[in-house]
Amino acid sequence: MFVRTQRLTLRPGWREDAAELARAIGHESVVRNLARAPWPYTIEAAETFAASFDESTQPRFLIFAHQDGPLRLIGGIGIGPFEKEEHELGYWLTPQAWGRGYATEAGAAVLRAARAAGIRRVVAGHFLDNPASGRVLRKLGFRPTGRMTSVYSRGRGAAVPSVRFELDLAGGDVGDHDPRNRMAA
Repeated sequence: MFVRTQRLTLRPGWREDAAELARAIGHESVVRNLARAPWPYTIEAAETFAASFDESTQPRFLIFAHQDGPLRLIGGIGIGPFEKEEHELGYWLTPQAWGRGYATEAGAAVLRAARAAGIRRVVAGHFLDNPASGRVLRKLGFRPTGRMTSVYSRGRGAAVPSVRFELDLAGGDVGDHDPRNRMAA
């Protein structure tokens, strides 16, 4: 499945994406905010991750910006099982893409795809020391659960406090909670 927004193209990862993927995610400032990505992030890790899209039935994508020139890989996003949750949203962006609204735009598109696929509830979380992710989740309509858990980060090699959120996809317009987040169909 491919998803296109006003500024982004979301598509599954391909083995040929491994080198570009390793460059995009290969920043300690990115990996430290993820649970599953190792640090340092090697080309072998990128190859394994890109190959994992072959087996996925969940909405999982690499994020490509298609403004101002050729497509360029700027991140990844998806919904899938994590720990005890069946449908957890996770995402990352390369540092050059931070602060441009891409995470909110991609998140809204993925949540609409999840709703179309029959997913009714999605959870998410962010490490306590990464409040920018909390702002993105709120823009997407996620509500804090009031729970904090400890989530192991492979990149940090330690458990990290994580704030938990949830979203009921059966109600409301996904991603339309922020007036700056209007996308092309």
